[in-house]
Amino acid sequence: MSTLKAIHPRQALFGSEAPAPMLPVCDHYAGVEARMRKSLALQADKADEAGHALFDVTLDLEDGAPVGGEHEQALMVAELLNSPANACGRVGVRVHDPRHPRFEDDVDTLIKLAGSKLAYLMVPKLGSAEDAAWAIDVIKTTRLRHGVGHIVPVHGLIETHRALQEVADIAALPGLESLSFGLMDFVSEHRGAIPASAMTAQGQFSHPLVLRAKLEISAACHAAGISPSHCVVTEFKDRRALTRAAEQACRELGYTRMWSIHPDQIDVIIDAFAPVMAEVDDALEILTAAQAAHWAPISHRGTLHDRASYRHYWHVLERAWLTGQPLPAEIEDQFFGP
Repeated sequence: MSTLKAIHPRQALFGSEAPAPMLPVCDHYAGVEARMRKSLALQADKADEAGHALFDVTLDLEDGAPVGGEHEQALMVAELLNSPANACGRVGVRVHDPRHPRFEDDVDTLIKLAGSKLAYLMVPKLGSAEDAAWAIDVIKTTRLRHGVGHIVPVHGLIETHRALQEVADIAALPGLESLSFGLMDFVSEHRGAIPASAMTAQGQFSHPLVLRAKLEISAACHAAGISPSHCVVTEFKDRRALTRAAEQACRELGYTRMWSIHPDQIDVIIDAFAPVMAEVDDALEILTAAQAAHWAPISHRGTLHDRASYRHYWHVLERAWLTGQPLPAEIEDQFFGP
């Protein structure tokens, strides 16, 4: 094992093929300044305990800005991004949608004033692949115009019929890092043909049209090597319903990330997306043995493993680290250290 100690599993198992981005499993939204500051403080506190950010914070311009005060909201958010409150470097911003008159001003203000601090920009209401490509280009062009060397990843929101029809083309666009599902707008697009119960924690997993949309988004993201992010559960006081929804999103539908809209939802989502300890133990044993075998096939408890299963168990271990699961110090230093 010592001869390969310096070779990171990502290099050994993926080579030049870039694996999916390592994003925190929870994306917490805040639109009011007081809640933004509380969210950033909570993010920093949890990061101090874990050694890295356990969840992202998305500061919201779309739903958070008062009508007529959009530019002032963008200025305030840029100030927060540049402040000591942004201690983890994992803060993104949801801007207005590409057809909104404030979209380009949002992008320009944020990149000009705080471009190097942006973990990502979330673009809502992507109507088509053409819309998405234009929005990504605006963000890139603005970054270059202001001389910002930091590449700002783009996250997108799928909420309409046409966007769902073109989701594979959207997911494959360069510069895109994650796609989310906009449940309530998607249900509303059906003009009453889908009942309101399909927007609940339970109903969104049982209505066929909603379930189909979730599966298509997840599949498109995995095919493109980006992160599928699951929609909100609005019953934020129902911990049991949120746990069930998060577990279904992760273990049945293949989502690697989920939205939070209340601080009480953050720990529930992180716990639900964490692998169980038996999975983590298997991953540690198999990857350690594989590294000792120079990544050649091995037999583990009577089962053959090779690079295909090694990649699976690497993702299990990666998810354990992302969710703050305890790992042996030598593994954490070697695989996830600076």
